[in-house]
Amino acid sequence: MPHATVAQNMNAFASLEKMLDPARPCFTAETAANVLRLDPDPEKAARIEELSAKANEGLLDRSEEAEYWSYIHAGKLISMLKLQARLFLKRSAG
Repeated sequence: MPHATVAQNMNAFASLEKMLDPARPCFTAETAANVLRLDPDPEKAARIEELSAKANEGLLDRSEEAEYWSYIHAGKLISMLKLQARLFLKRSAG
């Protein structure tokens, strides 16, 4: 993946993280709980594992590399949302 694209993606995630500031929660208890239950379906999880193995061996073609990076970025987004949901629930309980 070209360096500029990685940098652009990192900037996008930094911007997203600011938008998801815990001081301005966009969750209810129900939506936070739903976010925490997000998991890839088994077929997608198997595809991610397949791409990961190929990536570790340097065997991804361009299309697979783009697909793999899309899963990585989606995973980062979901991780950030789950963190925000946990923080919301912790602050709501205390």
